[in-house]
Amino acid sequence: MSLIHRRLNRFGLSSVSAWNVRIREAVNRNDPTESLLLFREMKRGGFEPNNLTFPFVAKACAKLAAIEYSKMVHAHIIKSTFWSDVFVGTATVDMFVKCNRLDYACKVFDVMPERDATTWNAMLSGFVQSGHTNNAFSLFREMRLGEIAPDSVTVMTLIQSASFEKSLRLLKGVHAFGIRIGVDAQVTVANTWVSSYAKCNDLESAKLVFEGIDKSDKTVVSWNSMFKACAVFGEASDAFGLYWLMLREEFKPDLSTFINLAASCQSPETLAQGRVIHSQAIHIGADQDVEVINTFVSMYSRSGDICSGRLLFDVTSYRTCVSWTVMISGYTEKGHMDEALSLFHAMNKTGVSPDLVTLLSLISGCGKLGSLEIGRWLDARAETYGFKRDNIMVRNALIDMYSKCGSITEARDIFDNMSEKTVVTWTTMIAGYALNGVFLKALELFNKMIDSDHKPNHITFLAVLQACAHSGSLEKGWEYFLTMKEVYNINPGLDHYSCMVDLLGRKGKLEEALELIRNMSYKPDAGIWGALLSACKIHRNVKVAEQASECLFNLEPETAAPYVEMANIYAAAGMWDGFARIRSMMKLRNVKKYPGESVIQVDGKSHTFTVGKRDHAEHENIYLVLDCLCMFARDEHVLHKDMFTNLIISICLN
Repeated sequence: MSLIHRRLNRFGLSSVSAWNVRIREAVNRNDPTESLLLFREMKRGGFEPNNLTFPFVAKACAKLAAIEYSKMVHAHIIKSTFWSDVFVGTATVDMFVKCNRLDYACKVFDVMPERDATTWNAMLSGFVQSGHTNNAFSLFREMRLGEIAPDSVTVMTLIQSASFEKSLRLLKGVHAFGIRIGVDAQVTVANTWVSSYAKCNDLESAKLVFEGIDKSDKTVVSWNSMFKACAVFGEASDAFGLYWLMLREEFKPDLSTFINLAASCQSPETLAQGRVIHSQAIHIGADQDVEVINTFVSMYSRSGDICSGRLLFDVTSYRTCVSWTVMISGYTEKGHMDEALSLFHAMNKTGVSPDLVTLLSLISGCGKLGSLEIGRWLDARAETYGFKRDNIMVRNALIDMYSKCGSITEARDIFDNMSEKTVVTWTTMIAGYALNGVFLKALELFNKMIDSDHKPNHITFLAVLQACAHSGSLEKGWEYFLTMKEVYNINPGLDHYSCMVDLLGRKGKLEEALELIRNMSYKPDAGIWGALLSACKIHRNVKVAEQASECLFNLEPETAAPYVEMANIYAAAGMWDGFARIRSMMKLRNVKKYPGESVIQVDGKSHTFTVGKRDHAEHENIYLVLDCLCMFARDEHVLHKDMFTNLIISICLN
């Protein structure tokens, strides 16, 4: 007994109630490990837990998401007389749900002699969080049959399930049920509906719910939910107007307000509004929060002002992995791989380890620029960090990168060595074959995917149709186009129609392509008319080209490509009046044709060359050697033009 007394003296606790207070305090201050240590000492001290102890300890295990500790606590519960207590049982279900062990949670739930609404909600939440929507709604129906009255938590859990599925029909059904049981007036439920309607691509319904919240019930969370909805749609003007209304109604913005407002300003057109939001954040001191800073760095980078983004990044004293990743992503999206890699090296030097998003961003950037050598280096780094072995997203990204860099063999090696393949994996590999002109392999892989019981999605069919278009397989193209709707119930989108127009155009069936466009269920976009115009150029069909170009001029009046294409079609047909008219239109509308650029990589550094300019630091040496070797090449006919030019530049830069 002396040891027990020493323990009791150390903690100064002499009753179960006192231990419960200490355990609860540790959980509430977010120190679950301390709670479990106290529970152990309580047991060692000879005190038996009661129906209040176990819920606190279960909550500690839930916070840690530690399945081994949870099993031990559950064993103590089973041995006690409180296993049948509804509060203990509910806490146990929630504990296993938080540990992502629905099988254990279901076993506890099934043997509980008494269950209340909180118990059912805990089990519902487990199914929803794990993406088991059908199970969640089956359990909900069982709950209703058991005459358990659903509450606001039940409704919010079902709302979350509908938004995960992005099912507007399901969400509206839950909304109707919420109105029927009278929880729609609760502001927390309304806030959840606002954000969920936005996730289901229905901004108008989100606005209606927000406007229906009584002014006296609105909280800053209500406004933030609406700002977040606007951010999903990139509606900066709406968000901006709501922000001023929020201030007029004397609501004080918080950190989430500025994060959501900045997230809605992600394009060059919204940069001015983004700057105003940034100044507002500085005014109230919100710009000191690292998450807010990261969002503004992202805003500037995506809006085209990467210099301001970098300036904000440089003056930030505390940087997380997210801070580095946001800036690196800004560079890769703009094609500035040199700056992105330089920042990546600086990040490693500071001791901040890159995460999955950092690697994915850099790998994606290599694919966009065709930087094969850097891509291989990143492949090795992904292996070193353990991302390649354990994460299917990284391997999918590497397949995409190698395909875009022209190394289809390396892409296929990764594909073949993957033990687990998703629809994204198959689609990426099929698209890689289509991109590299290996059309038969693309179609062969698609058939293999079907045989493997993987269901293709709309992107898979897009890759297959692109393969058909580039190979000129009209019959196969029609077959797959019709299969989308008839077999897989996938409605063709604008991109699919664009591929079919391209395929028909390549085969010279321009009138059929025009008929397909006229019978579309969508309004044709610039991609579709552009595909038809390109086909008209190949087959010198002026009549159809005039129709296509007229539509393009209306859709994109300031884009040079359709004007140039149409002018070339007139010139090829010897119709110089038409050629002159197009040139006059370009001048009148101030349409400018920007010169083409080429980028090559030498020793991991990008070098850009623009048509009509000689502004490279080594241009004198490059063009001197180029002129000399061109004379030799004309006589010998020894090298392919592009390989030859790249070889010369590489020699000069080394």
